Amino acid sequence: MSSLRLVLMADTHLPKRAKDLPAALWAAVDEADVVVHAGDWVDEATLDALEARCAAAGARLVACWGNNDGPGLRARLPEVARVELDGLRLGVVHETGGKAGREARADAAYPDLDVLVFGHSHVPWDTTTPRGLRLLNPGSPTDRRQQPHCTYATAVVAGGRLGEVVLHRLPPRVPRGGGR
Repeated sequence: MSSLRLVLMADTHLPKRAKDLPAALWAAVDEADVVVHAGDWVDEATLDALEARCAAAGARLVACWGNNDGPGLRARLPEVARVELDGLRLGVVHETGGKAGREARADAAYPDLDVLVFGHSHVPWDTTTPRGLRLLNPGSPTDRRQQPHCTYATAVVAGGRLGEVVLHRLPPRVPRGGGR
């Protein structure tokens, strides 16, 4: 049985939070079959770069816009992206509201999905709703906020099922001037 390798990211906030995506994340993109971005790109150049990298690697990009994305990004991306991957119904949205009641809200809002990837909080999240909808937030690869690490996630889809979800911690960025 063949499988699809996914890379999940959100809240890249380039170039405000970093000048570029971390090298480890670009390497993961190069190995992926599907790249998912759950919004807050901030800069259209980041979308252009990710589209070009995905095209060169033969990967599919599934993405939406976030609350910090301006008219240019909103014209190019949907608020909610939906795709079927080997029978798995996956959706991508930026915001799902506060953590209290998230599962019930997602069950009501996305009855047609098996997996929902979201962003906004910069906080990694992996739960399953009472209906069985898997909710995944990969955190942020560039802005950890109150988290100990910047993060992104990888996953595998095979036979219409999501498996092997891994949250990847990125090494701390070196401040300008070498940290001295």
